[in-house]
Amino acid sequence: MFYAAYIHSDPDGSASGFFPDVPGCYFAGDSLDQTFQDAKNALDAHFELLSEDNQAIPRPQAVSFHLAQGNDALNGGQWLLVDINMDKFDGRAERINITLPHRLLNRIDLLVQQHPGYGSRSAFLAAAARNELLKAG
Repeated sequence: MFYAAYIHSDPDGSASGFFPDVPGCYFAGDSLDQTFQDAKNALDAHFELLSEDNQAIPRPQAVSFHLAQGNDALNGGQWLLVDINMDKFDGRAERINITLPHRLLNRIDLLVQQHPGYGSRSAFLAAAARNELLKAG
């Protein structure tokens, strides 16, 4: 899942930023590259704390949404989309028993085989469920 980050660069090459969708999540670095890496680390740590406290993890909005808000803090910088794996914030995995049509299961297995990033059938089904829940609001 991608979260929009907004970054301001300083004349000395350092930079800092924040996530408009994640109140209180800030990051910085001595260079843009370090700032980009710190953004991912900051978001990961922030979500880990929210998850441990059983608090809701904010949903990401599109950059166009933030631009339409007319926020002065979003001037003079640049946007970065940070990809974060949400799997680890969903809690402990639980085994369930589901029934799916044979052909659908075969199509899922073939897709997982062709796209090893999913790792497993379960990971694919979890990602599909997350996407549908995100769409449903």
